[in-house]
Amino acid sequence: MSQDSAAATEAVRKLSGRRRREVVAVLLFSGGPIFESSIPLSVFGIDRQDAGVPRYRLLVCGGEEGPLRTTGGLELTTPYGLEAISRAGTVVVPAWRSITSPPPAEALDALRRAHEEGARIVGLCTGAFVLAAAGLLDGRPATTHWMYAPTLAKRYPSVHVDPRELFVDDGDVLTSAGTAAGIDLCLHIVRTDHGTEAAGALARRLVVPPRRSGGQERYLDRSLPEEIGSDPLAEVVAWALEHLHEQFDVETLAGRAYMSRRTFDRRFRSLTGSAPLQWLITQRVLQAQRLLETSDYSVDEVAGRCGFRSPVALRGHFRRQLGSSPAAYRAAYRARRPQAGVPDPVATAIDTVVPAQGTPAGRRTGAMGAPSGPAVAASTAVGAGQPEHGKPASDAYATGRPTLPGQRSAP
Repeated sequence: MSQDSAAATEAVRKLSGRRRREVVAVLLFSGGPIFESSIPLSVFGIDRQDAGVPRYRLLVCGGEEGPLRTTGGLELTTPYGLEAISRAGTVVVPAWRSITSPPPAEALDALRRAHEEGARIVGLCTGAFVLAAAGLLDGRPATTHWMYAPTLAKRYPSVHVDPRELFVDDGDVLTSAGTAAGIDLCLHIVRTDHGTEAAGALARRLVVPPRRSGGQERYLDRSLPEEIGSDPLAEVVAWALEHLHEQFDVETLAGRAYMSRRTFDRRFRSLTGSAPLQWLITQRVLQAQRLLETSDYSVDEVAGRCGFRSPVALRGHFRRQLGSSPAAYRAAYRARRPQAGVPDPVATAIDTVVPAQGTPAGRRTGAMGAPSGPAVAASTAVGAGQPEHGKPASDAYATGRPTLPGQRSAP
């Protein structure tokens, strides 16, 4: 889901005479992940006029001295440096190398100058941290990968972080969630510049949906935010996660934190990037997903075990977050999983053509699979973020199988 601000669009600064809207500068840094970095290069750097996609001029700029080392130890050299940004009407910062590392001061100065001269500034995934460090997100709505949203909200409290959005368009400053959402935002830029037909033609060439509905809600994990361990609210959040089966409200959590409701709301939002009520509902829905996938409890029993006051409340929140009823979600989930003792025809075909060499069959996770369950990684075919390292894939989202209710796709 995008968040388009008409008022912000009208307030966009006039573009400096030396800048051109069709010129896109992509700012690369050492340590940046190559997949995320390649998204704007592919969207804006390849001539697809034969397919009806208007051409952009791409400037690949080094944000610091090269060569730049990236994923897998590859070394890159860029044809331009920071000086080339002065010609760009759009400046894209792909995923930043580390959310704990401050960006180079020279690069931040170049971004501020570009913004002052009317350039459109785009942060993909953790690139939002670079924009925030430059002060470009102060007082603005923004998003980033759901896993890092709490850290962004805590480190830059003046930024209105919304971890639910796939991307946020605030006129002259735009941000996206993780990997796949970077594609969504780049398509949105093409759509804004050249219309729906051009964006659709580009989406067909990239073999992706031209527009995805929904947001990151279904990817939100129940694990604690990265920096919560040292915060006094950590114990309250941990208690809430362990007692989701009980009926309690935000007033209960505020009481356990020895805070007024207003103070608790403010502190909680700064810590997690979400309002406490919305966070609590999301966690209850995630718990319901787990029980629907792993148990035979009825929907009424699932509602009770997730702290909902009634099955009606569960169904309403479940449908709003996942676009499906609980019963339909369970039926589709089970239909996608091979029955016990029945071999998976896709996996069998793969093994027949390319037998594994010295690899136990149980470790087969390859390109046909993707993470399942509520904490799906956002690098799936319909995902919205970076893959989570170390988490095994499953067949739940294998190519060619029916779409799960709640697995939102373009209308």
